[in-house]
Amino acid sequence: MIQLLRIDNFVLIDRVELSLDKGFTVITGETGSGKSILLNALNLLIGERADFSVIGPRSNKSIVEAVAQMEDRLLPFFTLNDLDVQKEVILRREIVKDGKSRAFINDTPVSLSLLKTLSSFLISIHSQYNTYELKSPSFQLDLLDDLANTKKLRDEFSIQFLEHKSKKKQLVDLQQQLIEQEKLKDYNAFLLEELGQLKLKDQNFLEIEKELIKLDNADNIRELGDSFQGICVDNGPYDQLYNLYVKIEKNKNLDQQFLEFSNRLKSCLIELKELSAEGGSLSKDFDASPEVHRSLTAKIDAYNHQLNKHHFTSQEQLMNLFNELDAQLNENDQLENAILKLRNLIELEHTHLMQLGETLNAKRHKALPEIEKELKSLFSALKLKEATLNFSLVKGVELKENGLDQLTMLFSANKGMDAVPIEKAASGGELSRVMLALQKMISEKRQLPSVLFDEIDTGVSGDVAEKIGVLLKEMGKNMQLIAISHLPQVAAKADFHLKVEKNNNGDKTKTTVLSLTNEQRVNEIARLMSGEIISNEALLTAKSLMI
Repeated sequence: MIQLLRIDNFVLIDRVELSLDKGFTVITGETGSGKSILLNALNLLIGERADFSVIGPRSNKSIVEAVAQMEDRLLPFFTLNDLDVQKEVILRREIVKDGKSRAFINDTPVSLSLLKTLSSFLISIHSQYNTYELKSPSFQLDLLDDLANTKKLRDEFSIQFLEHKSKKKQLVDLQQQLIEQEKLKDYNAFLLEELGQLKLKDQNFLEIEKELIKLDNADNIRELGDSFQGICVDNGPYDQLYNLYVKIEKNKNLDQQFLEFSNRLKSCLIELKELSAEGGSLSKDFDASPEVHRSLTAKIDAYNHQLNKHHFTSQEQLMNLFNELDAQLNENDQLENAILKLRNLIELEHTHLMQLGETLNAKRHKALPEIEKELKSLFSALKLKEATLNFSLVKGVELKENGLDQLTMLFSANKGMDAVPIEKAASGGELSRVMLALQKMISEKRQLPSVLFDEIDTGVSGDVAEKIGVLLKEMGKNMQLIAISHLPQVAAKADFHLKVEKNNNGDKTKTTVLSLTNEQRVNEIARLMSGEIISNEALLTAKSLMI
């Protein structure tokens, strides 16, 4: 239950601090006095968005704060979200000039969604717009789930449905990706095959180019080989040097320098013999056949063709392209596997959702007789004695966010009249009473400590208005009920009375909220009946209504 409400610098409100009690509190005031301002401030506490236009002239920010009782049922929320547990629950919104908004729970900064979640446990605000939402099929289904205690199951279904829908979109995206890849698959496979024929991992094309250059100079290489072989022929350089070595060797003891010459010549002879053998092998081991030349030329031509085709300059670049193409083809296989797995998962989820939808449909159907019976009783108390409201629930085969069901609320205001969709049958006053009856049932089922109605009595008057007042007072016995009203019959039944006034003080207009005494209440109720000039008859009638 909301114990205290503070509003600072909000539109025309400088500062308002209201103590609120359990029971029925009515809020009245002239048209344009600022009742909607008060409502908009409360809407901030339930997570509605706002901009800097709500900031009054007194400072650079607006503050709306509510203090509520801490209850055991709120403890799991505080524990789950790591919030401090105190004797009181303090909800606060701050709107600053730059348009930014901050939310707090017990002075801890929180997200707007978190504030909204907590406030849903504490207060429900029913605006005039909500009454006309009764004509919306989706809103009707929301109401039914509240009444049938199936909201938790419906929320579970909705979460899984949205996840299922997301997976279906993902599947479409993957399938489109595969289509795009398939368009390139054949061409990429062709390119891969071309590059594969080069055997890039096994070949060094720089070495092949060098080998081909050698083949192109085969005659020169052979001539060099023959020259090397000539080193060791009879009377060749080797023999001449050997003969000299023999002579020096015989005389090496004559002089130290001769010994050095002998050693050096010996080394030269060894080197010459190795040079002759190795150099001579150039002509012996060198295969300069036309077949070899053609083979190497073909390899280099193919290699250069691929370089030119892809505008590359190195074998490394061709290798990278080969690896990329190979990976892409593997990706195709992986993508096909991913699509298959996702398709199977979607099918399983669809089956599960259909089963969950069946369960939701059965629970909704099971609750309908009791709901319709209770509504009939409430209609009677609201002077809709002959009215009926039936829930036509048709199970479809297509999954939707709220289940499988299509709901139509069929309303008949009078005996003997066919029930038709409520949006076609109910007048404004009838809609208000139907919504009041529904909200009474919902507030009891949800065990909300606080409920606020914004002109739930629109479109009614006289005895009907009094019946609404009686029902609101009854509801206030079990909760904190706040109602904005223009009707004296409703205001007269309240336990507490707040009046919103707008005053001009020089060049400044200000909205204030007054808590009325019993005598002030009589005058205010009389004003609601007769206007600014209050007659004695209106005062007497006001007193009689308050009995």
